[in-house]
Order: sequence, then structure tokens, then C-alpha cells
Amino acid sequence: MAWRQGQAYSEDLRTRVLAAVDRGGRVYEIAPLFGVSVSYIYKALARRRATGLASALPSRGRPGRKLAEHVEALAAYVAGHPDATLGELADWSARERGVRVCVATMWATLQALGLTLKKSRATPPSRSARTSPPPAPAGAKRRAA
Repeated sequence: MAWRQGQAYSEDLRTRVLAAVDRGGRVYEIAPLFGVSVSYIYKALARRRATGLASALPSRGRPGRKLAEHVEALAAYVAGHPDATLGELADWSARERGVRVCVATMWATLQALGLTLKKSRATPPSRSARTSPPPAPAGAKRRAA
């Protein structure tokens, strides 16, 4: 398996690189030997010197959603109020659940739940004929009305 950007080096590789430096190897010779960058070696040495740790730092993932514990209540509220807007849902969350979220967070939570906010039309569709003539085929001449 090849290394990808954003992925931590294995603990085995870290140990071998730092051991080679500790044995007196030169950083510019060790880096191509192990397939790591020179800056990585200097950063690993600085981290070990500052903290005493040679292992990788824990990955910084996205924190859990703010509304993770309120999903059932949110789904029930949306079922009871299907025409509520995202702003109204965010206000409800702050008022009833004590969790202030922005509209984008509310949308991401609803999308993760598979809930959509499709509104009913303000006006019913026209019952008469089409409001626009059908498009003419490519290269055809349009008839006079």
C-alpha cells in the first residue's frame, strides 16, 4: 500500500527513520533511503524533543454533528411540521433543544437523515394548455402565430 497525502507514516517507519538519525546518519542521506522528506525528519525530531513522543498525532477528523443526540426529536418535529423552513427548524432547535445551529448545519443534518424539505407550491399549476409553445426541432422554421 502506497502512502497518500494526509495519511500518517507507519509507526515502524517512524521508528526506523529516527533510529537511523540517532545512529548518526545524515538527514539528507536518510530521507531518500526511507522515502520520506527531509522536512518530515526535522519535524519528527522536533516533536520528539518537545514532547518526548515519536508516534503520530491523532488524526484531526470532523467532530460529531451538533444535533447527533437530537436526531429523533428533529425527525419527529419535521414529521409534525413538514412545511417548516430551515430557519424555523434552527430556531426550534435553539428554543426547544438548547442547541444553536446555523441553517447550513440544519440542512446537513436533514440531508444525512434523508429528510427533505420540499415545499408545496404557492400557486397550483395551470390547468389550461401549455403556457409556452413546444420547442421547434433543430433547423425547422417556426410557423407564424
